Amino acid sequence: MDFTTKKLNKFLLFKIPSAYFTGVRVKKIEANKAVVRVTHKWINQNPFNSLYYGVQAMAAELSTGVLVMKKIKESNQNIAMLVVKQSAEFTKKGTGVVQFTCTDGALIDKAIEKAIQSGKGQTFVLQSTARNEQGDQVSIFEFEWSIKLRSQ
Repeated sequence: MDFTTKKLNKFLLFKIPSAYFTGVRVKKIEANKAVVRVTHKWINQNPFNSLYYGVQAMAAELSTGVLVMKKIKESNQNIAMLVVKQSAEFTKKGTGVVQFTCTDGALIDKAIEKAIQSGKGQTFVLQSTARNEQGDQVSIFEFEWSIKLRSQ
């Protein structure tokens, strides 16, 4: 799969429909950065009229996960990936358009290189920061990813 926003959003529709139907969309993917956006609507709100934490978690994980997927594809190696731990801090109600940004692509490069050289699984923590339209921080998520070379 090519890593374009259009193809990634189509991937969401068929592979993670709960994210797609709640409005989670990849907006930008670059070498070391991914941006995922979600707009607060009736379908993704909590009883307090803000973005449901589960929807925030999907958007945040996607912002880290698409970078991992992109880097694995670029490595031309058969590598498995898995989230092994997640934590979050919520600092403001998520209303309007909320963008989740991960800029940790360099950490992924290092982990893949080490996994290839050592043949052992590697873990690393990626952070996704959510901001509203005013630039205020809504939440911060951390995902501990595990990667491992698959047996040939």
